[in-house]
Amino acid sequence: MNRLLYAAAALLLLFTSCKKNDYKTILHDPQLYSNTVHELNAVVMGNNFSPVVATRNYVYASIAGYEIIAAGYPKQYRSLAGQLNQLKEVPKPAKDKDIDFEFASILAYCEVGQAVTFPEGSMKLYVDSLTKVATEHGMPEETLTATKDYASAVAKAIIKWSKGDNYLKTRSASKFTVTEEEGRWIPTPPMYSPAVEPHWSEIRTLVLDSASQFRVPPPPKFDIKNKNSKYYQEVMYIKNTTEHLTPEQKHIAEFWDDNPGKMNVSGHVMFITKKFSPPGHWMSVTGIAAKKTHADFNKTVYAYAKTAIALFDAFIQCWDAKYTYNTARPESVINKYLDINWRPFLQTPPFPEYTCGHSTISSAAAEALTDVFGDNVAYTDTSELEFGIKSRSFPSFRAAALENNWARFYGGLHFHNSCQVAHAYGQKVGQLVVNRLKMKL
Repeated sequence: MNRLLYAAAALLLLFTSCKKNDYKTILHDPQLYSNTVHELNAVVMGNNFSPVVATRNYVYASIAGYEIIAAGYPKQYRSLAGQLNQLKEVPKPAKDKDIDFEFASILAYCEVGQAVTFPEGSMKLYVDSLTKVATEHGMPEETLTATKDYASAVAKAIIKWSKGDNYLKTRSASKFTVTEEEGRWIPTPPMYSPAVEPHWSEIRTLVLDSASQFRVPPPPKFDIKNKNSKYYQEVMYIKNTTEHLTPEQKHIAEFWDDNPGKMNVSGHVMFITKKFSPPGHWMSVTGIAAKKTHADFNKTVYAYAKTAIALFDAFIQCWDAKYTYNTARPESVINKYLDINWRPFLQTPPFPEYTCGHSTISSAAAEALTDVFGDNVAYTDTSELEFGIKSRSFPSFRAAALENNWARFYGGLHFHNSCQVAHAYGQKVGQLVVNRLKMKL
């Protein structure tokens, strides 16, 4: 909550000295939309949502924001109604109302964003600050009323649609069963948390026909006692590599870690540190790309929506693989069969190893971003500065995704084969989103 208070105060301070009747200059600034996404990102981080659930927070909010722009600018953008699974229609704006579609897009984003997170009203102070700016800078009362009404109508439609995605049903679904079967996933230190979201493949996809549309091939057969086996070679590759990491490899691993809830243990003291989740990181990259390419407000909204959709479906595809094969993490295998004292460079997250979630969603997001902004868009990713990690620069989105692919291997969390397969299948998901969705006219 303090974060939102500071943001609201800063926003008011920034604009109180501006001239009146300039609300469009302020509210139509694409950076304001990116700032709004960052506010939701902070709420998601503060409430410990898992990475897969975080994609749900972002995607419905992003779709709501996009639908406003598609309605306001039908010659530029096409509604996602009839394109996304079970999204049949979205309210149209009244022709006799003066609606500020850019501001309505922000309001709809916030209304949906806080509806699918908690606590209730988590973005209220931020919205109130924006509304005050609109009023103080000349937005007519009738325009503000019409804008808020239309934003709420679209938001309510998207929220209603979101409730049919099986999310609530999976809250009461059975837990993952831990067994002593060799090669099967078991909880890992230091938290020994239960498996996260074992039923996420049951969540309704948006563009994919089903969670298993791009079913990955089986991983190498568990065969740790055979030194000539593919599995043994994978285990030794990650063990040997992580025992001799260079400073650059460590930075790559830390930069893409994006652990939303790292457990730190020092003697008898335990505490959790937070970062943006992997999809939150890619939401940040979207904003950086929009600013770097000088995208206007509408294109910025479009970019967030397409990227969020790719992230959402990519996680569903990946979780289908994870809980189909239920493979053990490198940490579990190495500790049991090779070296009880070995630890990965990063903290192992609580779900099966194959395939790699980071690799899957990163390559999917890179395809969406490449489609929106073009290939070879060089940029510096400053997303991690607020967590004390220096920035990294990339010649393209796909290059960033490829580095992320190696990051999980350097971190000691995924076998190299898992990262490679995940990267390839994430691309398939991203390309499907790009090819099927007809958004920009």
